Amino acid sequence: MLRFAVVGIDHGHTFDHVKGLLASGAEFVGYCPQTSVPALRENFEKTYPEIPQIDRDTLFADPSIDVICIAAIPCDRAGLAVRAMRAGKDVMTDKPGATTFAQLEEVKKTVAETGRIFSICFSERHCVRSAVKAGKLIRDGAIGTVIQTIGMGPHRLQLPTRPEWFFDPEKFGGIIVDIASHQVDQFLFYTGSATGEVVASSIGNFGMPEKPAFQDFGEVLLRSDRASGYVRVDWFTPEALPTWGDGRLTILGTQGYIELRKYIDITGRPGKDHLFLVNGTEMTHIDCSSEKLDYFDAFAADVRDRTQTAMSQEHVYEVCRLSLEAQSGAARLGAR
Repeated sequence: MLRFAVVGIDHGHTFDHVKGLLASGAEFVGYCPQTSVPALRENFEKTYPEIPQIDRDTLFADPSIDVICIAAIPCDRAGLAVRAMRAGKDVMTDKPGATTFAQLEEVKKTVAETGRIFSICFSERHCVRSAVKAGKLIRDGAIGTVIQTIGMGPHRLQLPTRPEWFFDPEKFGGIIVDIASHQVDQFLFYTGSATGEVVASSIGNFGMPEKPAFQDFGEVLLRSDRASGYVRVDWFTPEALPTWGDGRLTILGTQGYIELRKYIDITGRPGKDHLFLVNGTEMTHIDCSSEKLDYFDAFAADVRDRTQTAMSQEHVYEVCRLSLEAQSGAARLGAR
């Protein structure tokens, strides 16, 4: 049985990792309580009261632990991942996997030298049932060849819950690296592109002049040898929306299109994971709430079999590279 531990509980996505691996049959053996967000540790204590709190040095040194899950402060994730891999463990980390080019190169070097797995759980695809269903429909030819994606990633600020590092680009990596890495991952995955290029990108601060370094808006135009993609991410979700963000993805194919309303359908359908499919023979709404999340089973199998079925290592690197390039080359809009 795969045994895993958690090091770095500074983002709520850590609960996705734990739930997903537990559902795949893995054993949760412990977590490091160190955090910049005490409410997350308290939530861990309430949710998993039987799981011991263990200092990270002990977790890294334990040879019986196969996987370390990481949702630390973004700038710390790559370093913790490298340490875990050097200790003989595979890694599942929250996005972004790296906040600098130097970190990405160190991760790549470590993977090459150790043979360990460095996987990023892109929750907006791996933990969203409608996104999983879209991949299967595309694989089965429901909309022909995919030629463009338009990904929207709006978020709610929820200021009272945010730690200080949330406002420091050196810590969170910038809005494109931090959030738009989700949409970069989706662009490559749904278009079947092994690599891509950044055509243009912008970042801005339109709503928080008191935090001049903060970025509350970002956009990216991507291109590969087979498709194009547009990404918009922001921190402007209005208070009246009953969820944290109206995440959407439109996938255009040569024979139709798919639109995902991942977390809410503002036209009135209850629940989340709404998929709309339009092609030459049908125009339909699909409730994807019962779709299985297969990333975690595939990751567990990869750990066991030393394969790359959940996600290729090159795909992970390419998402990181494109996100970093888009962030570093972005034009600045709004307050400075």
